[in-house]
Amino acid sequence: MMAIPLFNPILRRPIILPLAVAGVSAVSLLVALVAQYGFGLEPCVLCAYQRMPFAIALCLAAAALAKPEWLTPLMICAGLVFLCNAALAFYHVGVEQHWWSISTGCAGEISSTDFNPEQFLSNLRKTRPKACDEVNWTFLGISMATHNAVYCLALGLATLSASGALRGRRKDKA
Repeated sequence: MMAIPLFNPILRRPIILPLAVAGVSAVSLLVALVAQYGFGLEPCVLCAYQRMPFAIALCLAAAALAKPEWLTPLMICAGLVFLCNAALAFYHVGVEQHWWSISTGCAGEISSTDFNPEQFLSNLRKTRPKACDEVNWTFLGISMATHNAVYCLALGLATLSASGALRGRRKDKA
């Protein structure tokens, strides 16, 4: 099987792949936390959900480092997690662009069944979550959700490709 030259270092030292996945995931989580707490960018519910796959990928990478015999299947799972995050980010982009409607939980709306004076006053005291269709910040005119969709698509495809190269190498050795 012919390997893509980009994956030659990974084929020589397979441990590089989970280290890269762990590093990328940790940095992504760190950037999200700095944006939130350092720069005051309040995340919406979908933004918070998009952090979870990075934490999952970080755990999968840690497991692959602990159990090298499971490296390839765990990295395939990490690649699929990144692709799921790309799909979630794409959904978020659609919400931001009003291509489709959002769920009521995302906008923090109060349902009509909760309308009594006590509940109404209680709801007024609560901090409403940021609506998912409000864009907090853009870079080059592109929202963070759009950047995340492209970023996670690239991460997912690269992780799956590298995992496939590792899998092919192991089959060649057998």
